[in-house]
Amino acid sequence: MSSKQPLLFLVAFTTAFLVACSSSNDTPALPAPPVAEPPPEPTYLDIALPTVELPPDEGDIALLSTFFSLEDVGFVQEEFFLSGTAISFTNLNELGTDGRWEAEPAEEADYKTRVVVYRPASAEDFSGTVLVEWLNVTQGFDVPVGWGVGHVEALRGGHAWVNVSAQLIGIEGVENPPLPLALKDANPVRYESLVHPGDSFSYDIFTQVSAAVRDTSPEGIMGGLEANILIAGGESQSASRLLTYINAVQPLYGGYDAFLVDSRYDSSQPLSQEPLAEIRAPESVTFRDDIPFPVINLQAETDVIPLGAVDERQPDSEYFRLWEVTGIAHNDNYQLVTGRNDTGSDPSYAVVVENNSILGFSSCDKPLNSGAYPWVYMAALKALEIWVRDGTPASEADRLATLDDDSDYQYDDHGNVLGGLRTPYVDAPAARLSGELNDGGAGCRLSGTTTLFDAAKMASLYVDKAGYVSAVTEASDQTVERGFLLLPDAERIKAAAELQWDALNL
Repeated sequence: MSSKQPLLFLVAFTTAFLVACSSSNDTPALPAPPVAEPPPEPTYLDIALPTVELPPDEGDIALLSTFFSLEDVGFVQEEFFLSGTAISFTNLNELGTDGRWEAEPAEEADYKTRVVVYRPASAEDFSGTVLVEWLNVTQGFDVPVGWGVGHVEALRGGHAWVNVSAQLIGIEGVENPPLPLALKDANPVRYESLVHPGDSFSYDIFTQVSAAVRDTSPEGIMGGLEANILIAGGESQSASRLLTYINAVQPLYGGYDAFLVDSRYDSSQPLSQEPLAEIRAPESVTFRDDIPFPVINLQAETDVIPLGAVDERQPDSEYFRLWEVTGIAHNDNYQLVTGRNDTGSDPSYAVVVENNSILGFSSCDKPLNSGAYPWVYMAALKALEIWVRDGTPASEADRLATLDDDSDYQYDDHGNVLGGLRTPYVDAPAARLSGELNDGGAGCRLSGTTTLFDAAKMASLYVDKAGYVSAVTEASDQTVERGFLLLPDAERIKAAAELQWDALNL
């Protein structure tokens, strides 16, 4: 065929097509283009439904949680024992840094653990959304960190919260804990029957809890309520285990609809560990980029550079958001201290304060961080619920501004970090709020610092109370618009601005 022939063929084809389009109805129409087939639905393994029983009526529930009465806010607290046969997992491919791990079930072992359920007392008030929290055991006992910072959104939204003792330490404890609150230390009679075969089985135990939450039988842990959105959450060490769970186990079972991974550090937890064969994660690992379910990874300043997660940064994608929040720490004053009494209305909980004490049992060298941690956490929880419910993705956030070699942050004239997910606490500041490491007793190291501005500096920045309140109002409205602050929390922060000014100008 000569070089001119392709052109002649194209002209002839085009002419014939135009004639066909303008000819009589007797001319057969061109066939419609094929419709693209939707991607196949994932095939999941069956999830075992654990046996549910009530604990012995011996003493109180052991869980260091909020201090107010749930009955007073229309909620109930119930504890259940879950038991069954759990499995461990082994890898089918090399566990790479990209998180695209392939795993399969391995050994079996019997278990009995406990869950503590917080839910609306009235079925009519239940939203259908449940946060299932992997309790943190870093201190040697179960701590519901997520509930500590997110409970107000659960209360006003009618969400249930299921606290899971997923790991061995939460039940059996460690030597010389800061407080004797591991279950068998706190109440050996009540929890005597609990059996945990080791953390290699923690992932499947956590998966089986999802089946217990979805069970609508009246004798189930939800009391017959129908849960239609399950969000898995975990902070710090629990976040690191959730990272392994997301990369290796969630693709097998699809137990959860979304994940709120709070304050992960570098790498993630082993897929299997002693006394079974160890299967360690690589030194650096990200969330797999083919996840078909929403994930928000909420990171504090402490996590990104001091704890090394700067090396695991990854871009946002269809189902993934990285929220690096300016001016917050891995732990903070609200989560550890004040928020335990917050039922959602008093604006004083949004005031920045200097406090060195953690509930009187631990004293820190510098005041704990008193920034925006709870308010952004609750925005993340709401964003995930909306993402699952109607498909609207969560907002994308800027990354914290770091030096070229990622050895430190870039700072503004007040000492606050530049970039990141911005809130009124750093855009209309009343303090230097940092995620830097602290010193002192148990719980202090990762709790950041707060340095309040004095009255003279506040006057130089805002002139008077009206100027400060106006600046906080504008910053709050902008943060709501960007999707990083919920309106009820913005209103509390605005109301707190007057209290803040008065406290700094006594």
